Amino acid sequence: MHDDRTKLLATVIVFATGSLWGFYWLPVRQLTEMGLPGAWGTLAITAAAVVILAPAAIVNWRHIIRSNRVANVSLALGGVAFTLYSVGFVYGRVAIIILLFFLTPVWSTLIGRYVMGWHTPRLRIVAIAVGLAGLTVMLSADGELPLPKSAGEWMGLAAGVLWAMATTGIRTKLELKPLDAAFLFALGAVSAALVIAIFLGTWPDEIPRDNMLPLTTLAFAAGGSWWVLSVAGLMWAAVRLEPTRVGILLMMEVIVGAGSAAILAGEHLDRLEIAGGALVLCASILEVWPTRRVTPSRSTP
Repeated sequence: MHDDRTKLLATVIVFATGSLWGFYWLPVRQLTEMGLPGAWGTLAITAAAVVILAPAAIVNWRHIIRSNRVANVSLALGGVAFTLYSVGFVYGRVAIIILLFFLTPVWSTLIGRYVMGWHTPRLRIVAIAVGLAGLTVMLSADGELPLPKSAGEWMGLAAGVLWAMATTGIRTKLELKPLDAAFLFALGAVSAALVIAIFLGTWPDEIPRDNMLPLTTLAFAAGGSWWVLSVAGLMWAAVRLEPTRVGILLMMEVIVGAGSAAILAGEHLDRLEIAGGALVLCASILEVWPTRRVTPSRSTP
């Protein structure tokens, strides 16, 4: 009974996490409108997350330093990936950015096979083909070459590749508690946000004094909700559920993100983009679908 309740709670957390991230574009764009253009809004959100998580990290700093270095670097890299994903919402359409990010299964399978040397089941190979087909259809919907059309789309695609690299290390080497892991995640994110903000050169104009309190409040609310609670909760829940269930539940982000952007921002996808997006989602489902492992029979002497 206790295990059933734990699994139910973990399922609810993962479902809520996927749904919550479907709305993440809202605070990012709202901070842009309030005077933080480009990556500066993401920098404010991730910096707030670091501040919130710092006390727990200070208490556990010895454990963090002594934990597996590959996992720690992977967590920071995951933060970099999510920063690119976050900034992408400023420069591209929400649904396209999310779908490009959800090509992660394609890159994860390729990394697993050619970098980690893992066996690749046939179903994963099919997932790669379906995912790349979806990418081609989605990006060539306007009759042009199937390449990202904006800086935001390139960021979404790069975020998916980096997240695939990060999750490989996180899944195999993670030793930290959820809040400590979330701190390293946010630390990588805020570092990347600062670099991107300076590189893009979109220096914020003088922010009106009336905007300072609402802006700070929104940054801490977004950092606390998305980068602290949801990330820590997901890391707790993911190890208590089957990867299939986690992967499918997180796809709520695509549905909620596309729906909220269509309703609140008037961003609609045409038929080919929807078809390509559907193929990307199919690839994600195929990637997490359980595959039967064939165990070689033992020969008797």
